[in-house]
Amino acid sequence: MEALRVLIVDDEEELVTALVERLNLRGYQAHGVTAGEEALTFLGTHPCDVVLLDVKMPGLGGLEVIEEIKSRWPTLEVVLLTGHGSARDVEDGMALGAFDFLTKPVKIEDVMRVFDSAGSTDPSR
Repeated sequence: MEALRVLIVDDEEELVTALVERLNLRGYQAHGVTAGEEALTFLGTHPCDVVLLDVKMPGLGGLEVIEEIKSRWPTLEVVLLTGHGSARDVEDGMALGAFDFLTKPVKIEDVMRVFDSAGSTDPSR
């Protein structure tokens, strides 16, 4: 089976770098960006299977990004990541079509588990 293509979107550059490195070492095709606008640009040219998306970011926030993702790529699975988001943000994100959510600080095992679950929903995989 092909490696799961994942995109990490978070304004904390150190977190993005660490997750991308660890996921690539574990056989994923992971990429990372630090802004919502960057994520949409990246997805326009690089197909992905799953996006890990921070809810609270400067500029284009996670809820705005998931809305745009689901509009342009409706089958792309999005997992929300929240550190200081409210329960309301998670509810709103789930209503917009998020597959699941994780809370910071996040463990790599939890990220892998939810990515594998989300990736298994794609019938083309």
